[in-house]
Order: sequence, then structure tokens, then C-alpha cells
Amino acid sequence: MYLNNIFADPERVQKLMDIAISSLRPLLEGTILYTIPLTLLSFLFGIILAVLTALARLSPSKLLQIIARVYVSAIRGTPLLVQLFILFFGLPTIGIIIDPFPAAIVGFSLNVGAYASEIIRAAILSIPKGQWEAAHTIGMNYSQTLKRIILPQAARVSIPPLSNTFISLVKDTSLASVILVTEMFRRAQQIASANYEFLLVYIEAALIYWVVCFILSIIQDRIEQRLDRYVAKR
Repeated sequence: MYLNNIFADPERVQKLMDIAISSLRPLLEGTILYTIPLTLLSFLFGIILAVLTALARLSPSKLLQIIARVYVSAIRGTPLLVQLFILFFGLPTIGIIIDPFPAAIVGFSLNVGAYASEIIRAAILSIPKGQWEAAHTIGMNYSQTLKRIILPQAARVSIPPLSNTFISLVKDTSLASVILVTEMFRRAQQIASANYEFLLVYIEAALIYWVVCFILSIIQDRIEQRLDRYVAKR
């Protein structure tokens, strides 16, 4: 019924087409200038934090294990939206003020770090203990074994699930709109509020997210195929 009413009115159809076309540029700008950089930076810092956290979980130090466990439990046990609110709206009450974009990076990085650390930890544990023993027999210490033998193998195991984490992060960046980051979904909200065509603009934003994630999925498949061929040759 809704679509029939729209197509029955040529002026309405033309208006919607004009809005869709005029909305495309600001939505793409929000994607290129904010959504993609926010995703890349958050994932980069998150992976660094994830590796450190995973190593802390596997460390013989009880203190490091406890700190890592508490961090992972706290992040995984609370909603990402609440974490962003704490960073942007909560911390200023104690004198710590963070601008929207850096606050979003911190929030997403902490979130990625907690979830990805479990992926990396599982990948490290999947490497047979004989690899450690063989490295020690040729004189490698713990750090050398980890860097030269264990982590390269663990990276190949963890790439597929980490790729899924990256794709999910692209979609999660829409939550940055609630802390005033003018990423793509925030632009969509502003455009829809101005012309009241919420359905049209939000569908357009959803299509952009879909295209970005679809491209990333293709890249992920290519990477996994190369890894499979590499492993098969060994």
C-alpha cells in the first residue's frame, strides 16, 4: 500500500529520487572521512591490545593473568553502547574530557581488544607444544620462540575469525553517532531529520554498509583461499 501510494504520485517519486541523490554524497563523505578511518584505527589499536592481553592471559604471572581476565570480563560483560557513554558522557564528570572521535576510537579499541584477545589466545593454544620444545632445543628463548615460531602460525589460524571481527566493527561504528561522531550513520540521521524521509535515508545508509561489508567479505575469502593454498603446500 505504501509503495503503491508513492508510485501513484510522480512528484513524490521525483522528490524521493532527488533526496536519495543529494544524500549520497554526504553519506559517502561520512563513510570515507569517519567510518572507515574509525574502523581501521580502532581495529589496529584493538589488535595490539588483544595480543598483549592474550599474552598476559598465558603469562606465568598471576597478577598479569588477573588484570587481563578482569579487563576481558568487564568489556565482554557490558554493552558497547554503555562503554561509549561512560567514555564520552561519564568521564567529563570527573574532569576527563575526550573529544568524540578519540573517545570512539578508545571505546571500539577496548572492545575489539577484549574479544580478539580470546581469538588470539585460542590460536596460540592451538599450536602444538612440540613447537615450543623444538625451539628450545635449538637455543631459542621464550620471546624468540613466540616471535619467530608461535605467533606466525597463530596468525594464520586467527585471521578468519579476526576478519569477521573487522567486518562487525564496520557496522558497530554506527554507535559512534550517539557520541556525536559525524560518521555515516550520524550524517543519515541529520539528513533524515531535515527532510523527514527516514525510511529512504536509512535504507540508503544500510545499502552503503552492505556494500562495504560485501567488499570486505570478498577480500576475506581471497585471504583465506591464499592461506589454505599456503598451508596445503607445506
